[in-house]
Formats: sequence, C-alpha cells, structure tokens
Amino acid sequence: MRLLLVESDQATAQALIKTLKQGGITVDHAHTGHEAIDMLRHYDYDLALTELTLEDLEGYEVIRRVRKTQIQTPIIVLSGLNRAEAKIKAFHAGADDYITKPFDSEELLARLQAVLRRSRGFSTAVMTVGPLALDLNAKSASVDGNHVQLTGKEYAILELLVLRRGNVLTKDAFLNHLYGGIDEPEMKIIDVFICKLRRKLQQFGAGHLIGTVWGRGYVLRDETKAIAPGTSTDPSKLTPSSLQPSF
Repeated sequence: MRLLLVESDQATAQALIKTLKQGGITVDHAHTGHEAIDMLRHYDYDLALTELTLEDLEGYEVIRRVRKTQIQTPIIVLSGLNRAEAKIKAFHAGADDYITKPFDSEELLARLQAVLRRSRGFSTAVMTVGPLALDLNAKSASVDGNHVQLTGKEYAILELLVLRRGNVLTKDAFLNHLYGGIDEPEMKIIDVFICKLRRKLQQFGAGHLIGTVWGRGYVLRDETKAIAPGTSTDPSKLTPSSLQPSF
C-alpha cells in the first residue's frame, strides 16, 4: 500500500510516518495543500491521509479540488477537530473517512485497510482472486490454502496486482510503488521480480494469473469475470484490447 500523508506540522508528520511504516505502508509526505493536489494529480496513490489545518489551504479545499479533477483516490481525514459539523463538511467535500486525534495506532491502520479494500471491491482483509488469497493483515499469500513464501518486494508487487486486478500496470508504476522515486534500480528489475513471483505461484498451479501485456506491463487476471469468445487464456498472449486500461 502506498499512501500520501498531507500534514504541515513536521513533528506530527514524522510520528505518523513512523506509525504507518511500522504497519507496512509506503509513505510520501506533502507539507502543503497545493503540494498534495499536485502529487495526487501526478502519482497513483492507494490512499491519502490529510489534516484539515494546513499552511496554505484547508483540508476541505484540498479534497474539493482533488474531487473536481475526477481523482478517485480514497481520502481519509485525520484531525483534532471532533465536532459533527467538521465531519459532515469533510464528507460533503468528498472524504471517505474521518479519524479524530488522539487516535489508536492499530485502529488507524485497520481503518486505512478497510477503506482501501472497500475502494477495490473487497469486503474483508483477505482478498481473493481465483485460487489466490492475499491477507492484508498478515502480509501473506496463499494458493488454495497453500502458503506462498514471498520476500517483502514480491509481496508488495503481488499486493499491487491484486488491488488493481484486471488492470495493466506499467513497470514505472511498479518502480514508483516499490521505491517512491528514491534510489530506483533499473527497470528490468521488475521483470526479475515478476519472474520469481510467477515461479513461486506456479508451484501451486497459479502462475498463469500474472499476464504479460507486451509493450505495456503486467496484469493480474480477474478470473471472476467472463472471458470474451476468442480471447486467449494464455497470459503470454493477452492483448491490450482484452484488458482494462491502467489507472
């Protein structure tokens, strides 16, 4: 999971970043509302977590401007304002949840996960696609009940594929998700990760779930959707026209 934290107070931001990273979340930090809007326009985040009191804009205005540009990234407000009026105003602006300070760290992480999985069409922390099950809480994967041993990077890639199932993801998207623009290795490392991940899934007959779309990237096939007549089920032969575009 990759999250954008919008918080002007540096001390508060550092404490939140520590809590989020301990929960296995990759965090980018925006100090101002304008910076947050720009980052949400240019990068594909799973979630955004914002304070209402920022240096330049109110959090409400940040949410309104983001929603006006049709950006669907789930936005959670984290604020010391606990009045009903503040919460109602945030929801009307387009917020998906509202958490008041002080907060319990475990509750915060649980609510972030709940908003994320609901936004991707999953009702529980265990997300299933065909025989594959991914547990957001345990950060683990299994195929037909068989545990798949994954490294941290392999899990992060599989999590992104599951959350965006049926959508083509570019190598740039994977690099951005894994490294956030910091010390990024060469793009071919994604091919290496995907190859190892497929091999591990194939031990239990699920390597076919990860398809290659030549010239574009990779996709996790959603087996719950009907396959159009004449469409190949061989992941190596999937074509862009048979898949949804990335977002």
